[in-house]
Amino acid sequence: MPARRSEGLSISINEELVPPTACKSPSTTSIDFEGLLEPPLLLQDDPKECGGQLWPGGMVLAKYLLGTKMTELQALSLHPVQPSCIYLTDLPPILPLLQHNIALNRSRTATTAHVLEWGSLIPVPVPSPPDILLAADCVYFEPAFPLLLQTMQEVISSDTICYFCFKKRRRADMRFVKMARKLFEVRDVEDDPDKEAWSREGIHLYVHDI
Repeated sequence: MPARRSEGLSISINEELVPPTACKSPSTTSIDFEGLLEPPLLLQDDPKECGGQLWPGGMVLAKYLLGTKMTELQALSLHPVQPSCIYLTDLPPILPLLQHNIALNRSRTATTAHVLEWGSLIPVPVPSPPDILLAADCVYFEPAFPLLLQTMQEVISSDTICYFCFKKRRRADMRFVKMARKLFEVRDVEDDPDKEAWSREGIHLYVHDI
């Protein structure tokens, strides 16, 4: 016998059981990566935007480069002490935040922000190929993997070294690594003293080159 459906049934949920989500305001954080960066980096976030927040892959990559690879990166750059220019790229909604953070830190190195949508033309000011390409927390949406790889192919040359870091959240995320291995030489980073710690958190750090 089929169950009878109640008409006009309503359910109310007490906010004590499910409190409303608090609306976070933008804030500025000072980060020195455990004493590796002086003066510290000032970062304004934007909780309303996914790309306006600190993510673990970016933190792991930055600390690794500061603690292990700084001398090597300086040798690769065009300037003996500082790179000639740093180019930051993201989608249009994040561009004002990038520009604000550049101004906030008053970098001695020429730093500019540009819109770059994967699969689209590389912005004119951004060199192609660059000496060094840093990509953090870019693996999060499987349908965009081919577009991301297309852009990487366009900018990476035999003179480019690319460091790529992300946190695995879904099984499909590792499909990106398989796809990348068909296009680039992809090596796991093994010389980071913190590797055991971030590996337990599902974070992956690779070097890509041709």
